[in-house]
Amino acid sequence: MNETIKQRQEDWLARADILTEALPYMRRHAGKAVVVKYGGHAMGDNALSAAFARDIVLMRQVGINVVVVHGGGPQIGAMLDKVGVESEFVDGLRVTTAEAVGVVEMVLSGQVNKSIVAQITAEGGCAVGLSGKDGGLVRVRKLSRNTRDPDSNIEKVVDLGFVGEPDQVDPYILEAMSDKGIIPVVAPIGWDADGGTYNINADTVAGAIAGALGATRLLMLTDVAGVLDKSGELMQELTIADCKALQEDDTLSGGMIPKIETCIDAVNQGVEGAVIIDGRVPHGVLLELFTEHGSGTLIRR
Repeated sequence: MNETIKQRQEDWLARADILTEALPYMRRHAGKAVVVKYGGHAMGDNALSAAFARDIVLMRQVGINVVVVHGGGPQIGAMLDKVGVESEFVDGLRVTTAEAVGVVEMVLSGQVNKSIVAQITAEGGCAVGLSGKDGGLVRVRKLSRNTRDPDSNIEKVVDLGFVGEPDQVDPYILEAMSDKGIIPVVAPIGWDADGGTYNINADTVAGAIAGALGATRLLMLTDVAGVLDKSGELMQELTIADCKALQEDDTLSGGMIPKIETCIDAVNQGVEGAVIIDGRVPHGVLLELFTEHGSGTLIRR
């Protein structure tokens, strides 16, 4: 047999094996909600963002009610610099003044959101962009932070301005869109009881939405492989108790701590599993959902 033909047949068989392996996982998630938090390096890389959009379309086509929640910190920072509005961070949260919140909403609900919608649409999906203000999706309460002065050791409350955290999530509009085959793309902007606009951490929004939808999975795309042990090895699965132990022995640090806390909150709200995935790996969400070993660190009860 011609070696070229033989190689092609072997390639086809390998692809058939992949589809066969994926089928039971597709059935498991079909008709259920999966919330994907999209951000980090994957959002800024053209090849990775195109691959991400194709993955989202595939998930929808096999019957998964996928919801995308995105961040946009670098884009916000660039626009604030461009218009000459200063901003600072406290514990990783951007202090959002009345002047800055308009810029934040413009960037997140406009520039970033519509770019993601366009990418998904270009790959054959039907995506619609919205924020937490649309349909009363995410109502917030104002968020503040306690911080300790390093010189005096006196604790004080820092006013973060128009920064909120989810207080109530009404998933009606997301469910209505999913019922029609539409992929919602959510910007992390919310509203308070007086109709005010608030900036919200995208991880927190994704976790709250996943909990409200009773999602089968919350997928958190990051710039690391997942949760690593002290030797730098990936831990593929953790329970809530494991996570708390890792915090106590300082295995977890920095930005991984709030991500883990978001995952724990989501699982406690009824999400079947929350996964921290390396967004720099092409098709990481498909590997997690449709293969035996997954991709990243799965957190569940």
